Amino acid sequence: MKKVIAVIGGRRVKKGLLAVAEEVGGLIAGRGAVLLCGGLGGVMEASAKGAKDAGGITLGILPQDDKESANPYIDVPVATGLGIGRNVIIARTADAVVAIGGQYGTLSEIAFALQLKKPVVGIETWDIEGVVKAGTPEDAVSKIFDSIDS
Repeated sequence: MKKVIAVIGGRRVKKGLLAVAEEVGGLIAGRGAVLLCGGLGGVMEASAKGAKDAGGITLGILPQDDKESANPYIDVPVATGLGIGRNVIIARTADAVVAIGGQYGTLSEIAFALQLKKPVVGIETWDIEGVVKAGTPEDAVSKIFDSIDS
């Protein structure tokens, strides 16, 4: 069974983090994992684009109740109609999580993942206990796969 790695982060982030998210997505796909995200814009869209460009599979857990709201890089849109409640589904479905930037929605996803004992690696995100810091996309993806392969 393929590993499922979530990339979480804000819809509105500084430009440099979008390039980071895109690279992380590509690296995840390059390791054969499915990229999971919230299916919308910002970090979610950038990471999905990176995964698609690398030939990967993308899964988007949408807060809306229509699949058409997904960004164009999502292969499998899941329309939940749950709003921010979908964050629990993202944390539950992922084998591990990479957090890039983000605000309170990202914080909730981190908290759910940590409560579920899922590894979380972060780039320029919330500095809280349990989040392993990474400095580059390569570092983040290496740490995430080390945490689930060991």
